[in-house]
Amino acid sequence: MIDTAISIRDATDGDIATIIKLDELHTGLAKPEYWRDMLQPHPGRSFLIAELTGVIVGFIVGEIRTWEFGSPPCGWVFAVNVSPDCREGGVGSSLLEAICRRFQRGGVSTVRTMVSRDDPLNLAFFRSQGLTAGPYLELEKTLDPA
Repeated sequence: MIDTAISIRDATDGDIATIIKLDELHTGLAKPEYWRDMLQPHPGRSFLIAELTGVIVGFIVGEIRTWEFGSPPCGWVFAVNVSPDCREGGVGSSLLEAICRRFQRGGVSTVRTMVSRDDPLNLAFFRSQGLTAGPYLELEKTLDPA
């Protein structure tokens, strides 16, 4: 059940410290430059904050990407994070629903994300939201140091 007290809004520069802290709690890494860059305006990007009684309890970032790898335009979710003490309370679902509405208003009908096989928390979340394996496979190669 989704908590109706959750409010969703656009992220602002004043949210950066909380965003960095929430991300570091989940990943174990502080990435302040990455998050400052993600907060910069970019066409098609949405960076949303979830608040519960005025306190930031989560965020989601994504953008509409067009024709990458021959794929029609779709919404990509880059990151979603919910405060550990607010998980399973509908915060993540509310964030995903809000960004999907933005994607739909942008003219797309598909949402995608990429999740590490070693991240059971996010895998379980996205699967619970109806995301399944898509038509593309991620391929990678480790490059030798220059």
